[in-house]
Amino acid sequence: MERERNETYERIPWEMLERKGNDRQWVLFAVAGMIVIGALAYSFMSNRPVEPAPIGQATASSVISSAPPQQPVAPAVIPPADPVVVSEADLYAVDSERMLDQAAAHAEWFVAEYFTVDGSEETARTLAGLLPIGLSVGEQPEGIRVFVEWVRATEVEELSAFRYRIKVLVRYLKADSDGIYLRQAPIYATVEIVADETGPHVMLPPIIEPVSPSTAMASPLGEVPQQVATTAAAGSGATEVMGGLMRSDGLWQVVVMAPGPDGVIRPQTVLVP
Repeated sequence: MERERNETYERIPWEMLERKGNDRQWVLFAVAGMIVIGALAYSFMSNRPVEPAPIGQATASSVISSAPPQQPVAPAVIPPADPVVVSEADLYAVDSERMLDQAAAHAEWFVAEYFTVDGSEETARTLAGLLPIGLSVGEQPEGIRVFVEWVRATEVEELSAFRYRIKVLVRYLKADSDGIYLRQAPIYATVEIVADETGPHVMLPPIIEPVSPSTAMASPLGEVPQQVATTAAAGSGATEVMGGLMRSDGLWQVVVMAPGPDGVIRPQTVLVP
């Protein structure tokens, strides 16, 4: 058997030391690289915003999809209710008592200003503002003064919507040139009032007419026991007992002629147990 020889090489033959199959290894590297590049490309494309399809052109999803498109459900629309038309007359009718009170109060104020004569410019301006436009406040004779004692609306008649006829009872005192005031007989002043959104207004000057005194009723007085009459006279300082009647609660109403706080003797009623 021959002795092994030692061979000496000027360079190391690396290609002889490499394992076979290097070509397969490079193919794997190439495939892996292509996978990485494909993954990066997919990630980039998936992050891009999707542009809407132009109007009139179907999108890809609508072309591919075989199911019919769903119709959008329209929301239920409730038709508006017809507006409720309320006339101005109906609005006032809601509180007709208040309107009547305002008209009556305005008529009383007007009548008081109408009969007042005090010579002041303020009174004349107030009356001119209450009268219809264009009417004069009248003429005041020299020395005449009128002081209205009281006014009271006694009748209110509703002629139509916002229009009223109001009868006002008025009592006033009059002074002539001598300056002495004398009470005058009460009279009626009937005024027509119309109301609008600005308030009540006088339509025409008042109708003036005298007051017819009512017919006196028969006296219901009867005789009273002597003890009751004596008690009534002593308690009131009466000079005469006119009679009386008994109430349902047992008290006597005794009419006597007796002086009042002003010293004037007048008939008055005294209650006696």
